[in-house]
Amino acid sequence: MRRKPRLVIDTNVVVSALLWDGRPLEILALADERSVRLYSTSPLLAELRATLAKPRLARALAASGRTLDDHVDDYRRLVTLTRPAPLDRRYSRDPDDDHVIACALAARADFIVTGDDDLLALGEVEGVAMRTIAGLLAVRGS
Repeated sequence: MRRKPRLVIDTNVVVSALLWDGRPLEILALADERSVRLYSTSPLLAELRATLAKPRLARALAASGRTLDDHVDDYRRLVTLTRPAPLDRRYSRDPDDDHVIACALAARADFIVTGDDDLLALGEVEGVAMRTIAGLLAVRGS
């Protein structure tokens, strides 16, 4: 039996999935169906919480009919928490993106799902491929 793909989802993709319908939500549905395994870390969950709390997202959060805590708790239930891998170097032009990479390396992830050009420009890091949402769903055959 082939193992399920291991994914780390960049925070902006998670926010899109939680607050709006569309392709990002399909990835969370795959995790809910247990077709893929999602991984995160405490720093990434804290980043998700901080991002959802931004005033520019207040209207979308209110329209969802759910609280910030509801969204973070629901996402937390879908992921396996891992301790970030220690990095011996910087990978991304944006140091914040290295948190995503550290999670992916610790989880032995197959893919990082992102819309972030700084991560996508890397292509692959130590066997972890960077994919857009559409790129990942195409690989999966969805």
